[in-house]
Amino acid sequence: MTALSCGTLVAPRAVSAQTPPAPGGRGTNILIVGIDSRAGLSAAEKNRLHVGGKGCNCTDVMMLVHLSQDGRRASVVSIPRDSYVEYAGPAGTAVPARSGKINGAFALGGGPLTVATVEKATGLRVDHYLETGFTGFEKTVDNLGGATVCTDRPLKDENSGLDIAAGRHHTDGNRTLRYVRARHVNLRPGDLGRVRRQQRVLNDLLARLTAEGALASPLRTARTVHTLLKTVRTDAGTGPSDLIRIGWTLGRLRADRTEFATVPIRLFDHRVPGVGSTLVWDEARSAALWEALGAARPITGDPRIQPVAQTPAPTNPASVLVRVDDATVAEALRRNGFVVTDTSASAPLVRPSGPPVIRYAPGQEEHAATLAAALPGARLEAVPGHDALFDVVVGTQPVPVRTVTYDRNVADGAPVTGDRLRCAEPPRAAPAGRS
Repeated sequence: MTALSCGTLVAPRAVSAQTPPAPGGRGTNILIVGIDSRAGLSAAEKNRLHVGGKGCNCTDVMMLVHLSQDGRRASVVSIPRDSYVEYAGPAGTAVPARSGKINGAFALGGGPLTVATVEKATGLRVDHYLETGFTGFEKTVDNLGGATVCTDRPLKDENSGLDIAAGRHHTDGNRTLRYVRARHVNLRPGDLGRVRRQQRVLNDLLARLTAEGALASPLRTARTVHTLLKTVRTDAGTGPSDLIRIGWTLGRLRADRTEFATVPIRLFDHRVPGVGSTLVWDEARSAALWEALGAARPITGDPRIQPVAQTPAPTNPASVLVRVDDATVAEALRRNGFVVTDTSASAPLVRPSGPPVIRYAPGQEEHAATLAAALPGARLEAVPGHDALFDVVVGTQPVPVRTVTYDRNVADGAPVTGDRLRCAEPPRAAPAGRS
């Protein structure tokens, strides 16, 4: 309910589950979508919401919420809008299968085709469907008392109008909409970073509603549902009693019993003629994700969904430009995917004592951590005024070079429990009048 406030393939092709949706199932699945449509919006509303671009009449946000049958776990899986899938079609007909971005199913057949396509791609049955648009989202957040957004760095996106400082902020519906829509931010651009922000907003909103008692009993939950239904549409099979049951279940869950994840992606820029840039799911990992949900198992801690790398890297080595003054180390880092310039010809005749030193400009800490993961034991030195490249100065100690593994799914969408995803509480001021 609160989410609205916020088979093996040989080559890349549209994902399609190998098994049809189960007639029964363990638990309840709710598909929640936000629609990208400007229909009916005045010029003033478009300007206020910062949605002046051309709408696609497609789904902009898609979350599949799974509630376990015993009501003891909730799993929220975001499905990126550019996921390349095979659309559902009329059963028993000779109509050729059609593939495209999953958000395009809505333009072709509205909510019913969107639901059928998600069922086809995941193999899971969808029990309930909810949708809202830009103004509906804004009003929902306002009606529920605002939302909490947080970031460890300033975020700015001209397309969505987002411009917030680092820290934790209580935002109204308009500013929250900008936060969850931003795809061109200066930090982690693209859909996966945006999806993680949507999950964080949902998680914190659920925590606040629970803390305020808005979901503490069927009666209080009914009042919250009444507020929600002012701005949210449902399918014919979803009534207030269903939403009350869902909301009350969510309100009784501890944060560590809620899970958030994004469908694991294998190809992040798969070009399809007539479709454009798409996202191709990691077939094995996404299949394990849907199988875990169907079997009522946790999705966090499952190595089939999120493999545990021996030496994980927080950023892509291909984005790290390095100067190395030792030819052997330079070649080893190059084989590891780093962009390396060998400066061994100008290296000092007498090496400095100790392990290698990595020098870099302040603000490049994430890339520095990736390079340090490949050079265990290296010392990190942030040097004001340093250029954009990283310098590795090899010392007298032997330099082992480890193979690092960069998985973008880890940075932006790995399964995580709600207590780890929640915005941190601001530091409390020390009591006055004490020495």
